[in-house]
Amino acid sequence: SSTNSTNMGSDDTNKIISSKSGGVDTTTAAGVGGAKKDAAFRLFLLFMMTAQNSSVVLVTRYTRAGVDPTNLYVINDLVMITEIGKLVMAAALEHNTTNGQLIRSIRENIFERPLDFLRILIPSLLYLVQNSVMYIAISNLTAPMFQVTYQCKLLTTAIVSVVMLQRRYSPKQWLCLTALGMGVAIVVLGARDDSSNKDDAKDEDNEENAANAQNLFVGLMAVTVACLCSAFAGVYFEKVLKRPTNDGGQARAPVSMWMRNVQMAFFSILIALINMWRDSANRGFTDELNESGEPMVKPFLHGFTGWAWVIVALQAGGGMLVAAVIKYADNVLKGMATGVSVATGTFASTFLFGTTLSMQFGIGA
Repeated sequence: SSTNSTNMGSDDTNKIISSKSGGVDTTTAAGVGGAKKDAAFRLFLLFMMTAQNSSVVLVTRYTRAGVDPTNLYVINDLVMITEIGKLVMAAALEHNTTNGQLIRSIRENIFERPLDFLRILIPSLLYLVQNSVMYIAISNLTAPMFQVTYQCKLLTTAIVSVVMLQRRYSPKQWLCLTALGMGVAIVVLGARDDSSNKDDAKDEDNEENAANAQNLFVGLMAVTVACLCSAFAGVYFEKVLKRPTNDGGQARAPVSMWMRNVQMAFFSILIALINMWRDSANRGFTDELNESGEPMVKPFLHGFTGWAWVIVALQAGGGMLVAAVIKYADNVLKGMATGVSVATGTFASTFLFGTTLSMQFGIGA
């Protein structure tokens, strides 16, 4: 009987060897096929993030630059509608992730844990400020200038993460971040030199050039605030996500990313509503007159053209896209998409808006 079992074992071994040598190993084929699908999906995410990052800046610039102030939309309105879109998308994804248990997830992660819910108020406020000043920056800077200077958020995020998360970076990483900061400084100094040259060449346009210089300053200050808010909000949000969750000393399942997005969108909408009520008399005026013969205050969603709704879709979908990249890819892909989007946006801006690029800008970028 032992001889028969040995023969049977050798026959099975011969079959396995012959199947691998003469045919295709199904396990290896499945692994290769899965790797190809994974690579294709990562390439798709790279394309989507590049298109989203470039499109947001270009479309926003198109809707803000050269538009009569009476026809401009109110930034707070755009931010609030965008956050509503994020809330709907995040809630739908949470509903799908929990197999239809969205109400239960809201009860467990919001009503039963109010203190943990209130912690999201801080990044929500910071992200709201970041999104608001970002539109101010795009309104006062060219698309290439904004995209290059906005990359300083990588440097500010690294510094804040060292302070708040005690994270360590290698000397090579610090060297890259220093090169990034120097490149942005070269671009900014080049923009200031170009503005000074225009003032010297055209004395008859002093008032207009002074306004342009002031716009450059406002734009750069807005980018600085946006980078700082992005750094603090991102690091704080990461700290909250990685914070161990327990209830009465017992460990609990961590709150999903989609539920955290629901919480942040809720607070952002609430803050935007408060801003709308507080600035109800300072929303700007339209070119229409009321019964008293005075200009009318801009109503809600004033100036919302089709392109404004495109921005809403891009921004709301972009938030979910970043979450997908973090979940299915890595920060290397995100950084690559950012770099490609800067090149793409700069190239498109030269054709769409006639933006001229100096040699100093090319060196710094």
